[in-house]
Amino acid sequence: MPGMPPFQPAARAGWLVHGWVAVGVSAAWLWAGPADAAPAMAAHRAVYDLTLAAVSGGDVVTAEGQLTFVLSDMCSAWSTQQQLHLRTVNREGAESLSDSDYAVLEDKDGSSLVFRADQTENGHPAPRIAGEAHMGRRGGSVHYTAPAPHDVVLPAGTLFPVGHTAAIIAAGQAGQGEISPTLFDGTVETGALGTYVLLLGHEAPPVATTFPALANLSAQRVHVAYYNPATRDMTPLFETGMRYFTNGVADRVDMDFGQFRMAGTLREFRLLPMSVHCPAPVSAPAAPTLRPQHPPPA
Repeated sequence: MPGMPPFQPAARAGWLVHGWVAVGVSAAWLWAGPADAAPAMAAHRAVYDLTLAAVSGGDVVTAEGQLTFVLSDMCSAWSTQQQLHLRTVNREGAESLSDSDYAVLEDKDGSSLVFRADQTENGHPAPRIAGEAHMGRRGGSVHYTAPAPHDVVLPAGTLFPVGHTAAIIAAGQAGQGEISPTLFDGTVETGALGTYVLLLGHEAPPVATTFPALANLSAQRVHVAYYNPATRDMTPLFETGMRYFTNGVADRVDMDFGQFRMAGTLREFRLLPMSVHCPAPVSAPAAPTLRPQHPPPA
């Protein structure tokens, strides 16, 4: 599941819907990396049940929720939709409901991203964040259309959500212990986020899981912290942990909201087909064998 975005509702900064829990790349993948070097991400729909795992101060005594993640293969792009619903109860018994709705369309070559992030707290909507981002070899830019039109520069090497998840999986396959790729996912108005990823453990197949489609794939446990470099604050906006399979699917999710932590368990999962409207791949004709008439120049 490619990375969920850190939403920030009033009174509880750091909600995250990141990760495909999202969804190519070598360990040092950049925008110009060849598509065939990427891990094979799987289009899928996943539903996670969220339960309270721990509290660390604050008011929350009860929490439950659901995360739905859908990654669709749109031929030359990935379409991602994520909905997060949380219900919390404080020490006085007051209930709070939070809903996040996040959608992006990401070119598979990492060159562009169209994004929209909405959030409501007890039925009151927060300002929408929306716009379009573009990346090139030397960097990129974002044009926000909401909540107010403005432009932000993106540093070279910035990854979009699916590319970020693929970079994590590739790093795990390469045996790396940590990476720190820059991410732009459209969940904050200030541009790119810094991330620090710990790759904690690799599991070779067969992996113990209730989903046969995943059992024969290797898996990687990871921990990701998200930072906003615009604020120069060393405290993460949000932290999450996942067990990723090599196709980008996560069957375990851990979401740290600061005052409390939620554990997510995969309840429903199915693979999705490629769009029927995608053109059939065309094989390039074999290059003819030519014999030089003269020795090649030194």
